[in-house]
Amino acid sequence: MTDLATRKDAPTTSVELQLERFRPELTGYCYRMLGSAFEAEDAVQDTLLQAWRALDRFEGRSSLRTWLYRIATNVCYDMLNGRRRRARPMDLGPASSADSVLDSGSPEITWIGPIPDDRVVAPDGDPAEVAVARDSIRLAFIAALQHLPPRQRAVLILREVLRWKASEVASLLDTTVASVNSALQRARATLAASDVVATDTASALDDTQRDLLARYVAAFEGYDIDALLTLVDEDAKQSMPPYALWLQGHDDIRGWMLGTGIGCKGSRLIPTVANGAPAFGQYKPSADGGLEPWALQVLEIKDGEIVGLNYFLDTAVLFPMFDLPPRFDVPQEGTAEDLPLS
Repeated sequence: MTDLATRKDAPTTSVELQLERFRPELTGYCYRMLGSAFEAEDAVQDTLLQAWRALDRFEGRSSLRTWLYRIATNVCYDMLNGRRRRARPMDLGPASSADSVLDSGSPEITWIGPIPDDRVVAPDGDPAEVAVARDSIRLAFIAALQHLPPRQRAVLILREVLRWKASEVASLLDTTVASVNSALQRARATLAASDVVATDTASALDDTQRDLLARYVAAFEGYDIDALLTLVDEDAKQSMPPYALWLQGHDDIRGWMLGTGIGCKGSRLIPTVANGAPAFGQYKPSADGGLEPWALQVLEIKDGEIVGLNYFLDTAVLFPMFDLPPRFDVPQEGTAEDLPLS
């Protein structure tokens, strides 16, 4: 996607560079609204182009930031109009058993998708703001937001995540402070009923949690499922979008990994970060002796245990987004960091 400031048909100006400066935070806002990194980037591109084309009509009655958020909110409303909410497999039906047959998979628009932290979190930002940003892109929180009507969703994000004043949100949404407060109260009630699990973010990992991840990598790469499950909560959930099938608990996770999922034996993991959480690019053995992309793994950790194993299988689009290598041509030994790039 071409940034506004580098469009061939648009000379770079200081104003355009100012617009481009808002891209990360607008991407975070649109991602929380839409639940998709791809749609969020499209929405932000549309927002910045609309703003660039309308600069001569910008009267300065609000700040440039507020004006951009107004445009972005309307773009998101249009994209959400008449569409079913995105979800995680766990939102769509009961858990399956280890011997269940995979369905044909559902289109990308069905699912909450992962996003790289660096698309939405400023690494050199205020530490408190970075912590809030990471916490508010967790998969569970994004999924809970999708239960809210678009207007309540916008109000909650602007008030609770971005810390806007009620009067500022009312001005942006062309409504009253009373209406904003009412929408926020209803949104909070819906989220409370969703029972969103508070999981650890990557920025808060301590030595104990880093040790947990090192043991996870060793167990997964060694395909020692018993060792792996000592790190996993008894009621942990495993999902594999684009498939609706999901599993819960040690017995079914073990059964799946040693049954249908046995092709993952011999895989290697490359660390990354997604949705404020530890993540890995998984490469499994290919027929030609190399390693090919198989899944973007996003782990959810709580109280020293892994409570969520999320395997996103659309590697053709996800691995480039996360700057993960397209494949490895390697012998089947060594750690992920030792693998030579093909």
